[in-house]
Amino acid sequence: MNTDVLVVGAGPTGLALGIDLARRGVDALVVEKADRLFPGSRGKGLQPRTLEVFDDLGVLDAILAVGGTYPVGMVWQDGERVGEHRMFDPAEATEDSPYNAPWMVPQWRTQEVLFARLEELGGRVSFGREVAGFERAGRDADGVTVRFAAGEDVRARYVVAADGGRSVVRRTLGIGMTGETVDPNPLLVADVRITGLDRDNWHVFPPRGESGYLAICPLAGTEDFQVVAQFPEGTAVDLSLDAVRAVVAARSHLAAESVTEVRWASDFRPRAALADSFRCGRIFLAGDAAHVHSPAGGQGLNTSVQDAYNLGWKLGAVLRGGAPAALLDTYEEERRPIAAQMLGISTGVHRGEVRRGEATRQLGLGYRDSSLTEETRTAPSGLRAGDRAPDGKLGDVRLFDAFRGPHWTLVAVGVEAPQLPESVRVVTGEEQPSYGKGLFLVRPDGYVGWAGEDASTLVSYAGRRVTR
Repeated sequence: MNTDVLVVGAGPTGLALGIDLARRGVDALVVEKADRLFPGSRGKGLQPRTLEVFDDLGVLDAILAVGGTYPVGMVWQDGERVGEHRMFDPAEATEDSPYNAPWMVPQWRTQEVLFARLEELGGRVSFGREVAGFERAGRDADGVTVRFAAGEDVRARYVVAADGGRSVVRRTLGIGMTGETVDPNPLLVADVRITGLDRDNWHVFPPRGESGYLAICPLAGTEDFQVVAQFPEGTAVDLSLDAVRAVVAARSHLAAESVTEVRWASDFRPRAALADSFRCGRIFLAGDAAHVHSPAGGQGLNTSVQDAYNLGWKLGAVLRGGAPAALLDTYEEERRPIAAQMLGISTGVHRGEVRRGEATRQLGLGYRDSSLTEETRTAPSGLRAGDRAPDGKLGDVRLFDAFRGPHWTLVAVGVEAPQLPESVRVVTGEEQPSYGKGLFLVRPDGYVGWAGEDASTLVSYAGRRVTR
């Protein structure tokens, strides 16, 4: 069969990309090696910037309905509560940043919400499809033929590898990963049913003797708890119910029988690694296939979704909007430095060097140095081209409402808006404190592509960048 885009992997990255492509009218197929969506809670924290992305993709209400805020940490010692531990620096919601704190949703439930939205838009996921290899006729060929362990081949104009940290596609391409072991001590992560603990706190049991720490967190919107336990270097972590019970009993005041069920379990060694390249011809890497994070900073899933958000509009512009294929070169240009920055933050949080706060919310990330960015003012103050476009009111219009959808948006504050392509949505008003006076052309992914006051140079930029 033939398709415009084949997305390998139905995790948060692949599903978000599938949604973005579907709403742009791009023929895309998402394939998944497993016979169902991932069943565990591994990535459970959605950062404020990701909530903004989900607002645009049409899933925010569903995400808010199935999640909740993070509970306050409670430190235990010898069966007694000895003090609270604040996991996150506080932040207040503002008009320009309406989502102020991480929102907890177990990864499996985030995927269910994204999957439902993809199907609503007419998108497809084919399960039980394990990639066995692919054929290319050179870098400039018109597509890639992907072979599977079972089932027919798929011919795609572009392929996106969103198949995780052990990406088969990345390894087949021979793209290396450069990084480090963040912590040699392996971790157990398990979703369990447990009795004897309240759901108002994230329960933390510090190390005792030679054993590592234990943390038990109620998973918002479910009856489950997530258990995280650290073990000494070289330990072979046992994932069985009896082993999980033994760890909980040894490191807390709870009896082994308090753990009534293990619903999912995994073990891993925290590491940080970045792919040497995010692209090889018509094949792109996104999500964990391109960067692997320690889970401590809550950055992996969020950075991955934003990879998809960056790549989706560019693929749509090339395949449906008539944009030159060179636009796709900016995916690696923009996303690889961001991934490297977030890897540093994740590692810093894991090692206690960085607080969960402003840096981890991802609202300050942007593309000021991108070749797509044009700042035409000689001495800009405040918002600049390349920055995230803030929310707020302009006239009677909420800006996030105006941005929502696959289009570009012109924000004109105190300046007359020039004539631009019909596909550009225009919002005008006399005053907007987060923007200041000027013209701001906002990309489909919510970043300011062009900023200034000279309408003629804006028209020139739009003629080169804005597609149908």
